[in-house]
Amino acid sequence: MSTTSSKIFGDMAAPPAPAPARRATVAGEAWELMSRILFAQRGRIIGIAAEMDLHPQQLFALKHLDGPLPMGALADHLHCDSSNVTGIVDRLEKRGLVERRSAERDRRVKLLVLTDAGERIRAELVARMSEPAPEIAALSSADQRALRDILRRAFDSA
Repeated sequence: MSTTSSKIFGDMAAPPAPAPARRATVAGEAWELMSRILFAQRGRIIGIAAEMDLHPQQLFALKHLDGPLPMGALADHLHCDSSNVTGIVDRLEKRGLVERRSAERDRRVKLLVLTDAGERIRAELVARMSEPAPEIAALSSADQRALRDILRRAFDSA
């Protein structure tokens, strides 16, 4: 695993199956299964980034830039220090995908804005990253709707 992917996904392999001696709750079992599906997508996400000549952190940064965004807010989205965002943005800016602009109300605040090229790359990566995992795509339409509705309720209740 590359250093960049280690920073994003940690040094963990796919989560192990629950220990047989432990009785999992239904919620715990559901979370374990979701985690296994998500971790299984790690290689696909890294592959999408590589095809676009991006590091995974750059891919996730572009994904979050759906409008002008302060650099500090991007750091929060990426769960990293602002100093790390500076390097990520420097590389995106060098490729002509992002511009830094001063905020109107406070010129000390730098807003990140996608360029036209950045918009095109972002649209492609969002479309590709939105393709469901094979484990989800294999479910019936009714099961996919039920899963979506349950996950939406869980998300909305948080």
